Amino acid sequence: MATHSLGGRLIGPDQPPFIIAELSGNHNQDLSRGLAIVDAMAAAGAHAIKLQTYTADTMTLPGVHRIEDPNSLWYGRELHDLYQEAHTPWDWHKPLFDRAKQHGMLAFSSPFDETAVDFLETLDVPAYKIASFENTDWPLLRRVAATGKPVIMSTGASTLAEVAEAVAILREAGCRDLTLLKCTSTYPATPQNTNLRTIPHLAQLFPECVIGLSDHTMGVGAAVAAVALGASVVEKHVTLRRADGGVDSAFSLEPEEVALLVTETERAWQALGQIQYGIQRAEQNSRLYKRSLYVAQDIAAGQIFTRENLRVVRPGDGLPPRYYDQLLGKPARQNLRAGQPLNWEAL
Repeated sequence: MATHSLGGRLIGPDQPPFIIAELSGNHNQDLSRGLAIVDAMAAAGAHAIKLQTYTADTMTLPGVHRIEDPNSLWYGRELHDLYQEAHTPWDWHKPLFDRAKQHGMLAFSSPFDETAVDFLETLDVPAYKIASFENTDWPLLRRVAATGKPVIMSTGASTLAEVAEAVAILREAGCRDLTLLKCTSTYPATPQNTNLRTIPHLAQLFPECVIGLSDHTMGVGAAVAAVALGASVVEKHVTLRRADGGVDSAFSLEPEEVALLVTETERAWQALGQIQYGIQRAEQNSRLYKRSLYVAQDIAAGQIFTRENLRVVRPGDGLPPRYYDQLLGKPARQNLRAGQPLNWEAL
């Protein structure tokens, strides 16, 4: 099982889950709101803040596509206009990164073309995130890998062959520390299409990678279950309040939910423990409350043990219940009083 260093912090199966708060476009084109989200995520316990580095012109061309899927949150939107609304201005990156660092959080971004990588290198980011829709952009993968920084790559809307090819390209170009995130690229995703059983399978296929979840479902249940299945990293879109609106607000977590995510994923990780049978040290005192054989009615010497005068009850000071059937119908060898634990001396 792989363990990597991400900006000086270890991530992997033997470490608590690493929680990434994805700001995306939920700043609503207001830097003060973006800074407030960073503050709120730090207070909630998130370990990193992640931006997206692009402009509308580096993503698409004006007029080439309108979203026609009626199930999409962005139905009817022209793609270039949507990215213009959602992008994080590049001159905001440094103040947002600096605010995160003041809180002791890691701060990095998803570049969407090579110019974004060049820009992010001037800010000395500690890692890079490859978005699902960019994991087939081999020039971008090579440029990111050439930095030598750790890479986190989402695997949504991808064939297994595409994932394997992307891993190979990143490795060949110099990436050593690679994290793969199971992802369902629907917005929001549903529990039914999240398919968390992929996580241990990814770990088998790519044993040198850390495995995690980029989660677009509502709530924290899928993320907690993912950690139980081996996810070491969880990425979630975040906002201050969904009611405030924003391009990704509908499937983003609010600060109180992020705090719950941090707490419950760590509890899930702690609860994994190891394969354990037998009696733990913490359970020793509880052994007293296992059942045993007690005298339920006064019994005279020579009187027969019956279901009425012999009971299996708590606590465990008497003989184990395995002897109950053997003793029924047998005579007592001495006088026994009600409430007395039955032991070998009494017999």
